[in-house]
Amino acid sequence: MDPLIKSAKEGDHLAFAMLFKENYPFLVKYLIKITMNPDMAEELAQETMAKCIQKIHLYNGQSKFSTWLISIATNAYIDQCRKQKRENQWKGQEEVFRKLKWHFESRNEEWNDALEALGKLPVDVRVPIVLKHYYGYSYDEIGAWMKISSGTVKSRVHNGILAVRRELKLGEETESRHTRQRTTK
Repeated sequence: MDPLIKSAKEGDHLAFAMLFKENYPFLVKYLIKITMNPDMAEELAQETMAKCIQKIHLYNGQSKFSTWLISIATNAYIDQCRKQKRENQWKGQEEVFRKLKWHFESRNEEWNDALEALGKLPVDVRVPIVLKHYYGYSYDEIGAWMKISSGTVKSRVHNGILAVRRELKLGEETESRHTRQRTTK
């Protein structure tokens, strides 16, 4: 086990601070991708690190520390969504995407149409796609975190990817139509 983690498990506050410093940026980036909300991502990252401090004694080293943090963060987000029924709150979606796009651009990070299309998916579809295709976790790991079968994860990932592709293709066709209209006038 990493000596830093071992020290943190023994109550070393400096070790906790180092773990926080090493893992917090990664955690926030992950949470931005699944929440599509920078403020919520920051809040959940802080909540995750607080839970990490409380439950560090449960970390057994069988997986990477970052994987353990992602599982805590994913569960925290899913719990928050259940409480606030976030899936039904997509009113004002254009405003949300404009703010998120500005957030990415202000940090010189890439924002693309795929992320926007991903953001239009329901949470229970978006989370597995991000975990699988951005972070490379297995269907079994994702299923365990979300408390669903790996087959359900595969289905959600597959159907979500198809929806993103349809969304992107629709966007390209619309743009091509507008371009043709402008050139024929």
